[in-house]
Amino acid sequence: MKRIITIVGARPQFVKAATLSREFSVAGIDEKIIHTGQHFDANMSEVFFTEMEIPQPAYRLDINGVGHGAMTGRMLEGIEKILLGEKPEGVLVYGDTNSTLAGALAAAKLHIPVLHVEAGLRSFNMHMPEEINRILTDRISSVLFCPTDAALKNLAAEGFVNTAGNDPGSDRQKSGLNGAIPVRIVKNGDVMQDAALFYARKAAGKATVVKQLPVSRFVLATVHRQENTDDPSNLKGIVEGLNAIHRQVPVVLPLHPRTRNILQQSGLTPDFITIDPVGYFDMIGLLQQCEMVVTDSGGVQKEAFFFQKHCITLREQTEWVELTELGFNQLAGSDPVAIGEAFKKLMNQQSDFSVNLYGNGEAARKAAELIATL
Repeated sequence: MKRIITIVGARPQFVKAATLSREFSVAGIDEKIIHTGQHFDANMSEVFFTEMEIPQPAYRLDINGVGHGAMTGRMLEGIEKILLGEKPEGVLVYGDTNSTLAGALAAAKLHIPVLHVEAGLRSFNMHMPEEINRILTDRISSVLFCPTDAALKNLAAEGFVNTAGNDPGSDRQKSGLNGAIPVRIVKNGDVMQDAALFYARKAAGKATVVKQLPVSRFVLATVHRQENTDDPSNLKGIVEGLNAIHRQVPVVLPLHPRTRNILQQSGLTPDFITIDPVGYFDMIGLLQQCEMVVTDSGGVQKEAFFFQKHCITLREQTEWVELTELGFNQLAGSDPVAIGEAFKKLMNQQSDFSVNLYGNGEAARKAAELIATL
């Protein structure tokens, strides 16, 4: 493939796109980016393109602020029109957002091969919109780039069969044996680690927020998943848990305006420190300086590991099972007692973060080199 369209719309996808866009230029691949607009304010979107030197999107759909169905439908309509005009050889999607599913559906219906980066991940929680998005995207993709062994096992359990060097596009037109799903599967590693390693070197001179904090010792927290922000009981438990941690070690939480409004409407009062959303370099600075991470984000769980910090995950499940199995990460859900117990345990725990779980910075190069040969 020499001409592809990349679909992005949310913060983690901007970070991932930065790594592959850089490698595409080396591999001679012509890439055009569609930004759906899912994350739309400057701190959540535009700052990433500027800071990380990502090619500016060729198309901006500016679709946001509506429900899942309306958002996905409008994205599907807009992306389809662009694909009909551009006629790319492949469409690249990242992760598990509504932008991911809309891009994959638009391409698959036009018989354009779908390339899914961060494939095979499962939380096994069908109440999460992200779980539905990732399952459906994997099912209609032609190439699945998997970050971990766990992702490979998940795909095998669901009946996916690796076509290896065969043409997955033609194989998918045939009936699989015993219900098998033919697709090209590649374990290339995690492009998020590529980004962390590459941009950490540049962060020192560009990260300013950490220098402006009123504290030098802190726990970094993020809360954004709708299962937490839109559930009053979950949000109340998380605020109580963070308040309790804050009484021992200051907690710093970059807070999206939507979540800030929900807190105000719910009458919940954070004792901890809240700041405006931050760009990627400032996030790296916070990760480098914090003592621990508390998050409901899949990406931030990994970023904590990349920067050798223990993590408490504010969910009942995680896609990154290797982090929990090896003790780097502990699930606590929204229970303030469980959050407190996890904090006490991890603050006193020593771990070896040198283990190679995610490819050590080679994931984007491997993916780009393979895409160039398809």
